[in-house]
Amino acid sequence: MKLNDNDQELTARAWEGDNNAFNAIIKKFERQVAATVIGMLGYCTEAEDIGQETFIRFYRSLDKFRGDASVGTYLTRIAINLSLNELKRRQRGRKLFSSKSEEKIENVPDKNSAMKNKDIKEIVQRGIEKLEPKLRSVIVLRLINGYSTKETANILSLPLGTVLSRLARAQMRLKEILTPLYGGES
Repeated sequence: MKLNDNDQELTARAWEGDNNAFNAIIKKFERQVAATVIGMLGYCTEAEDIGQETFIRFYRSLDKFRGDASVGTYLTRIAINLSLNELKRRQRGRKLFSSKSEEKIENVPDKNSAMKNKDIKEIVQRGIEKLEPKLRSVIVLRLINGYSTKETANILSLPLGTVLSRLARAQMRLKEILTPLYGGES
């Protein structure tokens, strides 16, 4: 995907030091970046930090940005990479203090409570958080952010077939995680 004229102009102006242009980029893409990071990490303090770091990294790399991908795709790639780094950091910390019993989803309301309180979105998010990072990134990009399979492959620098197989595995694993919460109901 190529830059549209407005993104190209904003990026060029930001590279020249125009803070208003960079603020316009942030305003235009902050929801997209937030959706990506929250999809990967859930709602947490680290998500806000990663979102901010995404724009900082973009700003620092303006001189290297060639426009081969759209600004939104480039920012999403940065957000995914930073989120994956955070997940690896968490995993290293968890290995020191975890047990097998932590495999269950913590603090999930029972089936009736979840349905009554409409906590489905929160439960699905917790389920997504239980996916391994390589599966989670495909789910977030493809199903939550709405990127096409080809765009997802480009963002993750993966072959199309790999994205398709990870998407299928992620959906099966997510079903395994979520089914016990609803007793297999659809």
